[in-house]
Amino acid sequence: MNIYDSEKIITILENKGLKQNEDIENADLIVFNTCNIRDKAAHKLYSDIGRVNKYKKEKTIAVVGCVAQAESYEMFNKNKSIDIILGPQSYHLLPQMIDDLKLKPKQVNTDFIINEKFDYLAEQKRKQGISSYLTIQEGCDKFCSFCVVPYTRGPEYSRPLQSLVDEVSSLTENGAREIVLLGQNVNAFNISHNGRKITIADLIEEISKNKNVKRIRYTTSHPINMRDDLIKLHSTNDKLMPFLHLPVQSGSSKILKKMNRKYDTDFYLKIIDKLKAVNPEIEISSDFIIGYPGETESDFKQTLDLVDKIKFTQSFSFIYSSRPGTKSALEIDKTPLHIKKERLSILQEKLKDIQFEFNKNFIRKNVDVLIENQSSSNPEYFFGRTPFMQSVYIKAQKITPGEVKTVNILTCNHKNLYASC
Repeated sequence: MNIYDSEKIITILENKGLKQNEDIENADLIVFNTCNIRDKAAHKLYSDIGRVNKYKKEKTIAVVGCVAQAESYEMFNKNKSIDIILGPQSYHLLPQMIDDLKLKPKQVNTDFIINEKFDYLAEQKRKQGISSYLTIQEGCDKFCSFCVVPYTRGPEYSRPLQSLVDEVSSLTENGAREIVLLGQNVNAFNISHNGRKITIADLIEEISKNKNVKRIRYTTSHPINMRDDLIKLHSTNDKLMPFLHLPVQSGSSKILKKMNRKYDTDFYLKIIDKLKAVNPEIEISSDFIIGYPGETESDFKQTLDLVDKIKFTQSFSFIYSSRPGTKSALEIDKTPLHIKKERLSILQEKLKDIQFEFNKNFIRKNVDVLIENQSSSNPEYFFGRTPFMQSVYIKAQKITPGEVKTVNILTCNHKNLYASC
């Protein structure tokens, strides 16, 4: 979602007459688009601002996104070189705030004006990549005990159907062939249209009518929003890819309850069973938080057991990070850091092995790959992805980005497949 927002910010600024400059030292305006999910991101922000300040050229520094929303005016006290603080629901105001610096040297806006934001962003057009993001939903009403999203992105909001259909048309006219639907809880998408309730399954069906769309994905989903109509769609819609990112966070029902995830491991496993029943080929990726306050060795083993049962083919895993203002920040954390690091290492090694074994199954097989681009560093190779989101590097004389090409997999590692055609 931050990549989607960043692309929109670039477009807004280009339409204002600015030109993107990869050379930070000579740039006039630096925009930091921030995430507040983990503490490390906020610390890195202030470190990066300090690095920028070492350059002699006078610059305007704008901090946008979730850290800006969470810390607001306090950021000026932490670093006086910041000029603009802008929350994630107000990006469209950035050009005016830049102009207003002439009248007032410090500018702040952390209002939740999401309708206006998306109406404006939808009008901003630029050439797209073959795979393009589309935010359909923002915010969260789940209030997981470890998460700041409800406070930085606001309550759940779903965009109107027609604006999404129109944006898909614009994306494909500008080169997109794969649409990745985004949301904090993307499968919570829910609107009324002409007196009818529209879910994400309905939206996917509508987007599928666009002949230029070859593939559709969606992320990130919440298990309690995996409705039967969406599950069934994985067996009936050929454009919907057989790969689903469905964060579980922990394999311990006790820890899931403490996290306020609103499901237990049995519920999660039943969702996976339903998905496999309608489409045996579907593969699952997930997120894991290790070392949540109160996690015991038994709880951690239950996470490993869940991984063994489901065989997640891709996953993200992190040590728990306490965030100010969340319920879990008040809990006493007795687990030493070295134990958390050891558990994370064990989990990541297991996930890596599973991913490698999955990739090895494709060696000497033909696979359909959506070609995204040609390598700039080595023009003999093209890059694309399989239906299961695997990265593929293809040695070929000429392939047209945007086409789905059948390639033969020659070898692999745990991250990538390598092919010829």
